[in-house]
Amino acid sequence: MFAKMTSLSRGNSSNNLRNADKVQKTLIAVCQMNATSLKADNLQTIIDLVATASSRGAQMVFLPEACDYIGETKNQSIDYSEPLHGNFIHQLKKAAIRHKVWLSVGSFHQRGPENQDKPKLINTHIIIDSEGKVRATYDKAHLFDLDIAGKVRLCESDFVIPGSKVIPPVSTPIGRIGMATCYDVRFPELSLALAHQGAQIITYPSAFTQTTGMAHWECLLRARAIETQCYVIAAAQTGKHNAKRSSYGHAMVVDPWGAIIAQCSEGVGLCLAEIDLDYVAKVRSEMPVWQHRRTDLYGRVIALDSDASIIPPDDQPIYQFGHIKIPSSHIFYRTRLSIAFVNIKPVLPGHALIAPLRVAVNLADLNPAEVTDLFLTVQHVTEVLKKHFKATSSTMAIQDGLEAGQTVQHVHVHILPRKFGDFSDNDDIYDHLQNHDKGWTEHTKLRSAEEMAEEARQLRVHFYTKPADPEEQSAGSSDES
Repeated sequence: MFAKMTSLSRGNSSNNLRNADKVQKTLIAVCQMNATSLKADNLQTIIDLVATASSRGAQMVFLPEACDYIGETKNQSIDYSEPLHGNFIHQLKKAAIRHKVWLSVGSFHQRGPENQDKPKLINTHIIIDSEGKVRATYDKAHLFDLDIAGKVRLCESDFVIPGSKVIPPVSTPIGRIGMATCYDVRFPELSLALAHQGAQIITYPSAFTQTTGMAHWECLLRARAIETQCYVIAAAQTGKHNAKRSSYGHAMVVDPWGAIIAQCSEGVGLCLAEIDLDYVAKVRSEMPVWQHRRTDLYGRVIALDSDASIIPPDDQPIYQFGHIKIPSSHIFYRTRLSIAFVNIKPVLPGHALIAPLRVAVNLADLNPAEVTDLFLTVQHVTEVLKKHFKATSSTMAIQDGLEAGQTVQHVHVHILPRKFGDFSDNDDIYDHLQNHDKGWTEHTKLRSAEEMAEEARQLRVHFYTKPADPEEQSAGSSDES
């Protein structure tokens, strides 16, 4: 049942960068499928591929997009969809445990929310570890809409909800994996953002059409590998799925130098490749494009922070705010680069501060990523404070420098929830803000540490408390039974 496999050894590259250093390499298997609307048959193909990959020593197995099924109609695609804790993913968890491998489930049709005007699904890419636990999920961001009159119509947006987050790279036994799917490969901003976040490997499980595959498949994958200096892994659908749909195939692995080191030919099967993280470091060292970027001219592509980038404040006990040490109990929100904390002497109820995690005196001292993160944090926190304190408006102010009223040598943003009549003259707030932290004496009324910690605790609920995740509830069932 398996296709012929092409696997190029590292020594076949024409560049002298590649050599057989004494390093620990990891073996992966990249699969090629011909999924149809027969879900049971597709699942059996996956189980067979995983078993074969494991028997050949692969530590991680990569499956293509839509590996659960490819429907013959839009309605069938929606009707066959399952939740994350459904039978399809449950069976793959069991396979991962049985064969002691990690799985990249290129994507499956996840059932969408029931509150939609019309039923839709989510194209979800999943990483499952060798203990059967879901380590990460990514919902395909870029939807493929192709409508050529009289020839073909493939419009994902008709029935698929686009993803809204870039998932930070996932730590796995083969390296840090950035997750993407199929059509995402045409958008280098995503792969550059993932590489900037630390990805060493980027995945593009796909179901490319014959026409676009013949023209662009290889050059797109090689381009993403070269520009990010990452391994690119692309499992693929192949062949005729139904009367209306065929896929290009040619599942492959491209190394950070842009060389194809493994590729499937026609038919269902897999190819094997070694992942060498030392080689990633070597390429980046000898071709240091990340250091040569002119971000002063064109900025830097970064992923906007999402829930996945929110970090629990208690991960460290003390935070530095200029010359002041802030206990973690007073922090109510933290991202990779910013913190939000309560005020010891608020001008109004809910008056909070946001600062970059790194101590920087002026706004101009921040790098582009810190500036972006700071103002996205301001935007997010402002809305939460308005809701929590039942305010209708907000005042935001940055005191940048001593003459602007800055008393702490650390650039920060004041956020003050506002209500009608809180100041008789609305502009009085700026005088209060200018002087609220000056001229303190032993008689100045300041909030207690306990009072501040309690307010921070109440505010944390808006950022860190989530509804029960059905996947987490089902995690305990991923056994051999």
